[in-house]
Parts: sequence; C-alpha cells; structure tokens
Amino acid sequence: MSDSSEKLFATKFMLLKPEEMSFFQLFRVLFGRDIEEKGFVQCLEVIIESWSYQKWLLFWSFMVQKILYSTASILQCIGDIIESLLNAQASYSNNVFKFVFNCIQGKQVVNKDSVNYVSMIGHMDRRVRLLDDSIKRKDPNKYDVALFMMASKVSYENKAFVHAIVVDHWKMELVDCRDYWNDYQEKATTQGFIMLERGEDHDTYIVAFRGTEPFDADAWSTDFDISWFELPDIGRTHAGFMKALGLQVDLKNNVVGWPKEIENDKNRPRAYYSIRDLLKKHLRSNGNKKAKFTLTGHSLGGALAILFPAILMLHDETFLLERLEGVYTFGQPRVGDGTFANYMEQNLKHYGIKYLRFVYGNDIVTRLPFDNNIMKFDHFGTCLYYDRNYKCKKLQDEPNKNYFSWKDMIPMWVNAFLELVRTFTIVYKYGPDYQEGCVMKVYRLVGLIFPGISAHCPQDYVNVTWLGCPLHLD
Repeated sequence: MSDSSEKLFATKFMLLKPEEMSFFQLFRVLFGRDIEEKGFVQCLEVIIESWSYQKWLLFWSFMVQKILYSTASILQCIGDIIESLLNAQASYSNNVFKFVFNCIQGKQVVNKDSVNYVSMIGHMDRRVRLLDDSIKRKDPNKYDVALFMMASKVSYENKAFVHAIVVDHWKMELVDCRDYWNDYQEKATTQGFIMLERGEDHDTYIVAFRGTEPFDADAWSTDFDISWFELPDIGRTHAGFMKALGLQVDLKNNVVGWPKEIENDKNRPRAYYSIRDLLKKHLRSNGNKKAKFTLTGHSLGGALAILFPAILMLHDETFLLERLEGVYTFGQPRVGDGTFANYMEQNLKHYGIKYLRFVYGNDIVTRLPFDNNIMKFDHFGTCLYYDRNYKCKKLQDEPNKNYFSWKDMIPMWVNAFLELVRTFTIVYKYGPDYQEGCVMKVYRLVGLIFPGISAHCPQDYVNVTWLGCPLHLD
C-alpha cells in the first residue's frame, strides 16, 4: 500500500469468524492458547490474554452468534409464520373461513412482496402519516425530526410498501430502495432507501437505513459481533456495523479497511459505495444548487447512519460532507471508542453537520456495547433523552449508561410496569393516533421480564417526535 492510502486500512483489528468454528471449539476460546491461530479469530497486532475478561466477552459473542447462525432458518420460519398470520388476519378479517380454506388447499395466503404486507415492526406501530403542513411552517425542526423517524420506521418494510408510502402518501420521490451486500456474511443483509423531499428553499435527499428486525439472525449477529478495527488517528470502531456498510478485506496484505474505490458489482452493491455514488450523481444533477441530504435510522440503522459520514471524512469527500445537513438517529448503539468520538465531533463541527441522538427511557440498545475498560466504546454528539412521559432533557449521555446496574434494576422494572399500564390509557390522553395494538401490548409484557427491550421499539420513538417537548435543535 502507498503511504497516502495507509490511513484507509487498520493498524490493529480483531475479527471474529464464528462460521469457522464448531460448538465444541467454543471452549477453546476460554481454555485454549493462541486462539488467533485457530482460524476463528483474525487479529493484527492484538494480544488476547489467557483467562481475561476479554476472553469471556469473546466466548459469549461467539456463542450467541453460533446459536443465531444455527437457528437462523428456524427464526426466519417463526417470523414468517407470525407475520403471515398477522397479515392474513388483517386481510381476511371479515372472512376467517376463506383464510382457513386457502390454508388447507395450500394456496398462497399472503404475498411478502405485496404493497399490503406489513412487517412485525409495522404491526407494532401501524402509523405512517406525517405531521401536517401547519406544523411544518410553525416548527420545521419538529416536522423534520418526525419525518426522519417515520422514514426510519418505514425502512423496515418491503420495497412495494416503501414506494406506496413515500410516493402515494407522502407525495415525495423514491430515488432508490434496495438490499446491500455484506462480504463477511456473503449475502445481502443491509437495507435502506433514499427519498427526495422538494422544498421551497432547497431539496433534501433523505437516506434511511433499516434497523434490526426481530427474527433476522444476520442482523442480530451483527449486533452481537464484538469485532473491531482501528484506523490510524481515527480510532477504534465496531466492525460488525462496518461490515454491514461494506467493509473491505485485503487477504493478500492481511488488512481490513476502506479503500476509496472498489470494483463495482451491480449484483452485489455495498451500502457505503453504492449510496455515496448515487448521492453524488443526484446532488450534482439536481437543478436546485442548494440541494442537501440527511441520514437517519433506528437501532442498527442509526449506527449505519452515523458511520456513513465517518467514512466520507476518511475519504475526504468534501463535496458530500458540505451538503450533509444532519444525522438523526433513534435508539442507536455505540459505534466507536473515545478517540473515534473525538474525531467525529471535530469533523462534524468543522463541516457544520448537525448530529442528534434520540434516546427513550431505558432502551437497552443505546447502552451497548459497553463503555467499560475492555470495550472502551463511547457515545458522542447531543443526546436528547426522553422519559416515560416523553419529557426531554438535552444530555451528554443517557442515565444508567451501561444498563446492567443492580441499583437501577428495580426502578427499571417499575418503569416497565408503568409503560404497560400506559399502553391501555394513552389513547384516552392523546387520542386514537396513539392507540397501541395487541402486538405492542405483548411486547410491553416482554418488557416486564427484560426492562429496556420494549423501550427500544419504534412506537415510543414516534411518540417522542410527536409529543416530546419542543427544543431548539440547532
């Protein structure tokens, strides 16, 4: 590699390869030595000490990923059955006998690619409407934030559904909607879409990344993958999220990183490279010279949204960075260490990019990965923290930032119980737009067992943008 390209590749990294190991070999992680030589851990200038906390983290990460890989088909099948039943119930609500008769005959009951097919996330919160134009004129910040969260939620749906909502309901233009290739999982695991909102002052392209779906083993594996890599002068980042964006590996030189250009493969588009090139094309050809773009996402989608400009900065993509209006994430996990956080804050300030991170209540995902002495991951940017009553505080970091604190467990259970009570009463306080269905009520019950799980759902984040205290977001 030339000196000019060295910063694009990692000086240190640790990549986990659970697909290379058996369940029996899991115990080698704990009891074996030189595990980086076993083939299921690829390291560069990293020492893994015996009987260390780091080994326990590796063990649990490997075990969870192995279970997910082994049960991927079962999870997908369960998800398909539940979603099909929910969609069939909606389609055949007035004719249950027809539904049963079609099932007996083996006919296709629901079409997953249909415009009427709704995902599990969509069944938790069926709302798709935007705040009205009067709010847009009075408080454009509130309208924009509500739009970005709604786009993040709609990104969980199939292409036909996304097209119908963006074009027919929101009266905007759908620029692109597709799945993106993950070289490490050897399949398309990342989804997102780009839409164009025309404005009086300037046009805005909105890029929305999909988060983790409840029954998607590949996405959950990305979340539980504690792989990382470190770029010179930039810091350590979460390799699982970077893989989802299109992280490249150079087997010849045993390095991983982000070359500025890669060979284009139309059948296997990588999220970062494909979206970057598409944005350049449209921003340059847009008749409105003030055209901008915004990045958004919920959960894993939020992590991808904030890592996207990080790679633009790495590649000195000034044209795009100067047109990046803001990054808005909802329920976003941590993506890098303290060095990376400082790097991002300096560059976001330099380019005048607004970055807002929305956190609701005890959302567990926003507290992961940990910022302890082993993981060393830090949040950065402005945290807009909302409590159970959707009241907002502007903080540096959310309360109980590592989640697993015994002194906070009882208050979290109490809060989860009050959220369950609220699911039956909120409609009387705020009206039919806030009615929670059966799926959401079941999810609230899960929150009684695992406080913070139900707090991660899009339902509360949509409520946050609709009901939350208005703040000056500049």
